[in-house]
Amino acid sequence: MVTIGHMRKRLSVMTWSVSLVAGGLLIALTGSGAQAKTDPAVEKRVDALLSQMTLDEKVGQMTQADMNGLKNKADVKTYFLGSVLSGGNSDPADETAKGWAQAVAEFKSWGLQTRLKIPVLYGIDAVHGHNNVDGAVMFPHNIGMGATRSPMLVQQEARVTAEELAATGIRWAFAPCLAVAQDARWGRTYESFGENPELAELLGGAAVRGFQGTSWGKPGSVLACAKHFLGDGGTTQGTDQGNTECDEATLRKIHLPGYRAAIKAGVGSVMVSYSSWNGKKMHGNKYLLTDLLKGELGFDGFLISDWAAIDQLGGDYKKDVEMAVNAGLDMGMIPNGPGEKNSYVDFIRCLKELVAEQRIPQARIDDAVRRILRAKIKLGLLDEDASARPPELASVGSPEHRAVARDCVRHSLVLLKNANHALPLSKSVKRLVVVGKAADDIGIQCGGWTIDWQGRAGPVTKGGTTILAAVRKTVSAETAVAYSADGADLNGADAIVVVVGEMPYAEMKGDRPDLQLTPEDQQLIAKVKQGGVPVVTILFSGRPLVLGGALEQSDAFLAAWLPGTEGQGVADVLFGDFRPTGKLPRTWPANAEQVANPPSAKQSPLFAYGFGLTYGPGRSSK
Repeated sequence: MVTIGHMRKRLSVMTWSVSLVAGGLLIALTGSGAQAKTDPAVEKRVDALLSQMTLDEKVGQMTQADMNGLKNKADVKTYFLGSVLSGGNSDPADETAKGWAQAVAEFKSWGLQTRLKIPVLYGIDAVHGHNNVDGAVMFPHNIGMGATRSPMLVQQEARVTAEELAATGIRWAFAPCLAVAQDARWGRTYESFGENPELAELLGGAAVRGFQGTSWGKPGSVLACAKHFLGDGGTTQGTDQGNTECDEATLRKIHLPGYRAAIKAGVGSVMVSYSSWNGKKMHGNKYLLTDLLKGELGFDGFLISDWAAIDQLGGDYKKDVEMAVNAGLDMGMIPNGPGEKNSYVDFIRCLKELVAEQRIPQARIDDAVRRILRAKIKLGLLDEDASARPPELASVGSPEHRAVARDCVRHSLVLLKNANHALPLSKSVKRLVVVGKAADDIGIQCGGWTIDWQGRAGPVTKGGTTILAAVRKTVSAETAVAYSADGADLNGADAIVVVVGEMPYAEMKGDRPDLQLTPEDQQLIAKVKQGGVPVVTILFSGRPLVLGGALEQSDAFLAAWLPGTEGQGVADVLFGDFRPTGKLPRTWPANAEQVANPPSAKQSPLFAYGFGLTYGPGRSSK
């Protein structure tokens, strides 16, 4: 998911009018992006296709295979596959934009060789930019975007991401994530805009409008996918793929508002959650998927499963498929290939048998395929000219896109402490020492879902700017900037910037019972404090951490979340070119007990939801 900054060049985004209403910021968007619920021309084309399709062709449209699972690419044609995806580590050998474009085009070519030439819809997790592409711009993860409180920035971030996706031929983003994370021990907390449903509601629709644009078929627009329906952020103890235990009123109050906003914005697809609600798996919950989502909320797009999630329903595979499709699932994400357990070949076989045995009604199949075809037609995939040329490959990671991300970064930073006006730093300070391995590590700065599923430390992607590089670029020519990962040389420092935080992780790999700042990071901050000069601490994290003595030992403390590739946005705030405006999207716990149990009326958190300092008038660097 991408953010926006100063856009000297106007991207192909909406026009904004801003007004202050009742003390709050109201953003009115011109061109809502919502599609008409029933477009007679689209429905006529869907009817024409459905009337020609065999059961094999219909079941194929309901099947999504993974790039790595397709050992024989011709299976796209053989099984009439409706979709292909790239999962977290399912990449072409060439991870550049050019390599991705070539790989995607090959899969699409097989779809066009089928009898009815129904194109393949290619999908990917683009959760903070086109984050599988080496050289693409990476935005702050959602928790940082939640700190901006800005629908405008979120929409622009999504629009940049959509343009970079479309340039590589990918027209489906598995985003935005609308989880309302309640327990920060959950490894996907950073994929949530925040702990309050107001943020998912405020920002979810904006993301959908950014991805899909005013018309899905226009160049640079992609299909959005709201995920993960429903309640994935409320699991007990923050366990990934766990059980959300609450009554229906609570489920609706906390976890549903983001989806209402996304549907109002015209979202074309929804991904079902791995999680359960009071012990019942979402993939088998007809009440929530069909009665609530498609019925009460009027969702007319299609439902996609999560990665092999049907397998978790607990019966034999055929019964699992029956339960999921009858519950309302329209497309199965089936990553395993032939010869592996529960492959896409098995899924297709089971579906066909279930229809023949009348355990899945033909009408349910037709409804699922209708929803999928509707989306493909709206995207312009069935038109030979595809309306117009997609964005050029050169747009991927372009300076204009990086400028948008830089602006998102600086709006996302939350200033937690600023004793004695330690910030902003002077650009003409004589000697500035930068400390911490994270200060010069683009991989740590970006976090998970960056090239690799789990992300990784080091130079994971080309382009972008680390904190150290940004600092060196910002200070005057007379300023000496020294760097050491371990704070070995602090001599002569006039100020110290120390960068600490979490190592990259994603999903269940990030589930943590203990959210303490590591002893190594605490010791590093304590060490640099002994230098006797102002210490500015920058924290990279996907959630608030228990800080121990780190806050007290820092003169200024900046929560930078996982800002992505554009570290220059952090330097903009450090040196006063931009005053911090971010507000906490989550309550910051004072101790380990508050991580598991939110503070009561008798206990104060370290910082309340919505907290955030700024610089006073005239506090700018010189």
